[in-house]
Amino acid sequence: MFGRGIPLFRILGFQVKLDASWLILAVLVTWSLAAGYFPDRYQGLPAATYLWMGIAGALGLFGSIVFHELSHSLVARRYGMSIKGITLFIFGGVAEMEDEPPTAKAEFLMAIAGPTASALLAVSFHILEGFGERMGMAAPVPAVLGYLAFINMLLAAFNLVPAFPLDGGRMLRAVLWAWGGDLRWATRIAANAGASFGFALIAFGLFNIVTGNPVGGVWFMLIGFFVRGAAAGSYNQMKTKQFFEGEPVRRFMIAGPIAAPPDITVHRLVEDYIYRHYHEMFPVVEGSRLLGCIGIAEIRNIPRDRWDLVRVFDAMSPAAPENTIEADTDAVQALALMRRTGNSRLMVVEDGRLVGLVTLKDLLRLIAFRMDLEGMG
Repeated sequence: MFGRGIPLFRILGFQVKLDASWLILAVLVTWSLAAGYFPDRYQGLPAATYLWMGIAGALGLFGSIVFHELSHSLVARRYGMSIKGITLFIFGGVAEMEDEPPTAKAEFLMAIAGPTASALLAVSFHILEGFGERMGMAAPVPAVLGYLAFINMLLAAFNLVPAFPLDGGRMLRAVLWAWGGDLRWATRIAANAGASFGFALIAFGLFNIVTGNPVGGVWFMLIGFFVRGAAAGSYNQMKTKQFFEGEPVRRFMIAGPIAAPPDITVHRLVEDYIYRHYHEMFPVVEGSRLLGCIGIAEIRNIPRDRWDLVRVFDAMSPAAPENTIEADTDAVQALALMRRTGNSRLMVVEDGRLVGLVTLKDLLRLIAFRMDLEGMG
């Protein structure tokens, strides 16, 4: 769903990352709190105070989202699900699961953990707000605590909507999965509910724009488009997994790929290999031994006037678990490796020898063919 993100910190073994889009959310939240929310409810304070209240509210929202996603991650780990990390982005946050839940019970408990955590935070902040008022703290302190109580209750309520991929949608899928015993069918129903909810948000956003609330309207529309896209993407991901599951990589690889020797110059590689075969990446092989790979990404880092001086061996990326995969490995694992590393091409090996290449482009074409045939059927 996202790029690699900016690593922030680790908590309880989970890496928390920040997608660049979250900075937009942080600015919008800070501005709306400092310029509208707090001045409307707590009048007469200095402008600088409102600004600091807005910053504190945005930081509190940041912590609340991390807590929400951390609760998902802890339950997922309890049931053996692998969590790649927690990423914050413009619409909130996501605990990045590398695979589907093993059982309906595991999915339901993992899904409900998030809204439960947000509701507990809401109650806690509300109690602290009342305590601050009774203790006579300066008005900005209980004001920020009250906002955090409100926003966490809103997060809990919104995520309980039975629309995939929201938490409520995952709970719906878990119930349908347990009832019908068919994960794909359950995913389709929950994803359709998510798409319908997204359409409703888009329509509500248009209504807000027409009635004089353009900022809120655009925001609702953006969330609606995101929910619809995520719902469709989740169902397609499920179909993709079922298509490739149990199939070895060797079935989908390009056998006998063109390989480059390690001792030629980069200039010769460009002239004799890239301009001749138009491939973006070439394995580097010496005899029967796979050494690594080199392509446009590596060549871009070499100044043009040094192409005649640098050997392929010195410029290549060494063969590693991030760019190689065994021929008998499940193709689903190849897709997961591509998603995790960002590599769209993997070198396929058998007993340490290069036997083929598998590319994301080819896998996606196969998926498209399969979906077209299923649609025709």
